[in-house]
Amino acid sequence: MDILKDSLDYRSSGVDIAAGEKAVTAIKHKVKATYNSNVLSELGSFGGLYQIDKSSWQNPILVSSTDGVGTKLLVAILANEYKTIGQDLVNHCVNDILVQGAIPQFFLDYIGLGKLIPARVEDIIEGMVVACKQNSCALIGGEMAEMPGIYKEKDFDLVGTIVGIVEREQLLPRAKMKPGDKLIALPSSGLHTNGYSLVRKIVFEKLNLSLDTYIPDCETTLGELLLRVHRSYLPLLKDYLTDPSLLGLAHITGGGIAGNLKRILPDNVSAIINLKETDIPPFFKWLQEAGKVDFSIMKETFNLGIGMLCVVDHKMQDKYLSIPEARCVGELVPSDYIQEKIEFDLCGAK
Repeated sequence: MDILKDSLDYRSSGVDIAAGEKAVTAIKHKVKATYNSNVLSELGSFGGLYQIDKSSWQNPILVSSTDGVGTKLLVAILANEYKTIGQDLVNHCVNDILVQGAIPQFFLDYIGLGKLIPARVEDIIEGMVVACKQNSCALIGGEMAEMPGIYKEKDFDLVGTIVGIVEREQLLPRAKMKPGDKLIALPSSGLHTNGYSLVRKIVFEKLNLSLDTYIPDCETTLGELLLRVHRSYLPLLKDYLTDPSLLGLAHITGGGIAGNLKRILPDNVSAIINLKETDIPPFFKWLQEAGKVDFSIMKETFNLGIGMLCVVDHKMQDKYLSIPEARCVGELVPSDYIQEKIEFDLCGAK
């Protein structure tokens, strides 16, 4: 018996080490473009090394977060478009630590795949590189794991971890929120990275649409609407983070406006949201009508066009309304003034 003839190797089991090395080589120079003088390691090290610039921080607090992009990945696979999903991941994570006042420092990713195709991985990482550069954040490491026993050949998962810094004295939310303080909304770019399980059920299962389907109400295709990049609010808010009139930030993700705003409000205050029908972007209204979705479900599933809420001192609201496309959508009230923590005053929205 020829033992060598019948022997198995890793590649025959579905894991291609050479493909992994090829992918790392292809992305190395792109990733390095996100580095700054604080990065002390090279891509491929067992761990990423990052030093805190002590000259820039007096009393630094590290803020970290880990997240993914959910089933938006399935839309990217269906569209065979992988260059934007990495931007979604980075921007989502940036926003999650921004609400605590943190400036991003470095980012790490995890990609689990059924089959490692170097060109596809390069596209995913390229999206991360674009977003890391836009947010002045170093991509210092990550992991690519080819696991054919876990994922189908075209399937993959994408997870990111971000670490930022905030001065202890500038941590958000601030404790001095009070009735009368205003809620300033910054618009989303679309669905961002939440609600895709319901959306896919509506557009693919119920309506049997394709990504090329043109949606007249939105003047673009379904694919373009579903793959719009999750917006980062760091460029708009960075200069306001140390302003004492900024009392809190809420990133509107899963759970909708109410589910995320209540996470930052103290016990003694609640909030009333004034939501007009004209404030809700056409795609959300189209989804509601096409899927016959009750508005209560829309509110708890989607951002409805609001990607970030700023709680600001009522005396300074004009300063925040000067941010492009910002609008006042409500205010804080005493906790015993309304029954729920967050209530909606719906002006035609239903």
